[in-house]
Amino acid sequence: MVISSDIIWKYFYADLEVQEKFDHLGALYQDLNQKINVISRKDIDSLYIHHILHSLVLKKFDRFHPGAKILDLGTGGGFPGIPLAMMYPDCQFTLIDGTRKKIEVVKTIIQSLQLTNVEAIPVRAEDLTGQFDFVVSRAVASASKIWHWSKHLLPRKTNKNAKQSVPSVFLLKGGDLSEELKDFPFKYTLYPIQLYFEEPYFQEKYILAF
Repeated sequence: MVISSDIIWKYFYADLEVQEKFDHLGALYQDLNQKINVISRKDIDSLYIHHILHSLVLKKFDRFHPGAKILDLGTGGGFPGIPLAMMYPDCQFTLIDGTRKKIEVVKTIIQSLQLTNVEAIPVRAEDLTGQFDFVVSRAVASASKIWHWSKHLLPRKTNKNAKQSVPSVFLLKGGDLSEELKDFPFKYTLYPIQLYFEEPYFQEKYILAF
């Protein structure tokens, strides 16, 4: 059984319609995951904490302005893009993944929840065209790889020896990142997620912004 969405409202407020959509989200994932495994089956009971609440930390961080175009790179089963789109109805989200069957799951969820500010595309970032204000991603690849894949889609960024540019990439990362960031060419900031959520799951989990 998937636990309820109550954990979300410990940290956020939303109107009744949005709350009902979040309630429905768990049942949707539970049903779809039995057909196409986009979330570890041993993890499905922790969906609201490990996947939905984790995604929503970027709402607590709150950097997305109305009208912003946000790319979720390597969305997998729709994280962090779907929960964020539900909380940011005035932003436009594009969710991409190179695995078509995962995108089909995401499309089903978008249609079931009648989310009008989200599109899901089966494409690799290197092959995508267009311009976005922000890129978000969760546990997909190193920061250097994500920047390499998405830099043509974002505003130009200065290197680490130049003046700090406004962050346009927000990655949800975990563990020791010292090796990954040792030679990273841009100024960055790590925000411990335990600044925002007190659950033990979020120990050693971070927002990496650059």
